[in-house]
Order: sequence, then structure tokens, then C-alpha cells
Amino acid sequence: MIELGGNINLENFEAVEPGQLIVIRKVVGNYTKKISEKHEDFKKITVSIIPETKYKIKVTLELTETKEAEAENSNIFFALDQALAKVS
Repeated sequence: MIELGGNINLENFEAVEPGQLIVIRKVVGNYTKKISEKHEDFKKITVSIIPETKYKIKVTLELTETKEAEAENSNIFFALDQALAKVS
């Protein structure tokens, strides 16, 4: 698990290429900033790649209640954007 800033967790991203990981960290960070500004009760966000899939992304957003969303795409960036957009 990769932890970013204490309230952002990336799970199963160890196999992602370093160049892609830099972009992923930026995308997740930007979405998290927008979400935390929109929701005062924001606690934590966890973004996971579901093992043995071609980029199925699951996002768990912890607020007062928990929101979850999933998206799957052969392009990791599209899958990430779609899943994050569903919870924001």
C-alpha cells in the first residue's frame, strides 16, 4: 500500500510503472483536494486496483458515511478518472 499525505491510500499499485504512478498520484491528489473542499466530513480516500483485472479501479471515500465506486477500462487513467468522478 502506498500512503499519500495520511488521508490517501493507494492499494495494489506496486506493479504500476513509475511514470504512470506519478500521474496517478497527481490525479488522485487533485480529486481528493476537490472532494475535501466539497465535503466538510471528509476523512479518507482509498483507491485500489482489483487484482487480476485489466485496470478495474475501486474507490472508497470515507465521510460520515462511506461511498464506493468502481470503473473498469483497458486504460488505467480512464478507469481512475471514471471511478473518482462517481464518488466526487
